[in-house]
Amino acid sequence: MATEVLHQTDQGEAERRAAFFAHIAAGGKVEATDWMPDDYRRQVLKFVEMHANSELMGVLPEREWILRAPTLKRKLALTAKVQDEVGHAQLLYRVAEDLGKSREEMWRDLLAGKTKFHNVFHYPTETWGDVGIIAWLIDAAAIVAQQALRGSSYGPYARTMQKICWEESVHIMHGRDIVLTLVNGTPKQRAMVQDALDRWWAPIMQMHGFRTPPEKDKDLAWRIKAKSNEELRQEFLAIYVPRILEIGLTIPDPELRYDEEAKRWRYTEPDWDELTRVVTGHGPKSAERLQFRQIHYADTAWVRDVILGEGPGALAAD
Repeated sequence: MATEVLHQTDQGEAERRAAFFAHIAAGGKVEATDWMPDDYRRQVLKFVEMHANSELMGVLPEREWILRAPTLKRKLALTAKVQDEVGHAQLLYRVAEDLGKSREEMWRDLLAGKTKFHNVFHYPTETWGDVGIIAWLIDAAAIVAQQALRGSSYGPYARTMQKICWEESVHIMHGRDIVLTLVNGTPKQRAMVQDALDRWWAPIMQMHGFRTPPEKDKDLAWRIKAKSNEELRQEFLAIYVPRILEIGLTIPDPELRYDEEAKRWRYTEPDWDELTRVVTGHGPKSAERLQFRQIHYADTAWVRDVILGEGPGALAAD
């Protein structure tokens, strides 16, 4: 590290904490091998673990459409996207492991419903139009947040986000291509993508989370993330509302407008009660998606036994 404050062992606990938080407030980075307060470690772990869970569970809505994609090219593109997302999950679980929780523990907690994943992955994908909206707008909302994470105070997370953001930008172009193809297709295809936007708009608006006061947001105060939830939502609206309207789609919010005086977007207040229900495992597809993971985790136990040396069929050591 550029500073030695995190390696000084002759300080009292209070002085060491003060030096640590002064370091990150000044823009410093924290590495996995550095000393860090337990509450900071727990907060980073919680944040990264949910992100990893979201990448892993986020492939399921799209996976359902790989064999139903309209052309071979679309099947291959969607397969590649799903593969990327699983890879992102693996990278993030690796970051989280260094914070003191094993991958096995994280998996058990996810499958038991003890840890969360993003609200948008608890909903069904009803048509091919949903696949386009997910890859274009949901991934766009995600990358707005992820780009801000490249400045995270936790160094391994910030570096991992560099790779993830690059790949997510490709996913957005993939989704945009699907949406543009549909809006320039038949009336039925155009109606399909408009219907998908109508159904997904509310979850997208909930996606960045509650409008938490910055002073009460530890993730922001400790620079685990660089922008507040509302800043992220406003950034997403500023970029994507014009793009949605440009291709002739209608945004299903009659209150949506840009307030020139306040320099911010006004919109219908999201249903925060619904967000709470969904992310705590009570969404339309929550139980089904977790059950899918549970079944396949059990079915692949023999692979882990062989590779990791945990069962009777384990590979013999050299």
